[in-house]
Amino acid sequence: MNAFSPDPIDQALCVTAQVQPDDVPALATAGFRSIVNNRPDYEGGAGQPTSAQLEDAARKAGLEYRYLPVPPTGHTEEQARNMASVVDDLPKPVVAFCRTGRRSAALYRMGKSGT
Repeated sequence: MNAFSPDPIDQALCVTAQVQPDDVPALATAGFRSIVNNRPDYEGGAGQPTSAQLEDAARKAGLEYRYLPVPPTGHTEEQARNMASVVDDLPKPVVAFCRTGRRSAALYRMGKSGT
């Protein structure tokens, strides 16, 4: 798996840095049932896997997958509410990722707090 191991936010969600398609089977083995991708395609350049590649890997591993791309800064309340709602609706536990995991954590916390 990547250099960052999943960091628990609460019982429903862990966050981590960029997930690669080859990481997905290990996430399934670790017990995750869903993945949320908060990183826009190509944010990190052409070497970053696309959402379609990650969704394919998730489906092959038996995981639910949602793509909620959000820029690194300037998160809106609507984006945060969407993040919290998606996590609430997905099979648990959920792992969300972005470049470092901080954006995913911030979105979720902001959405859960209602601010």
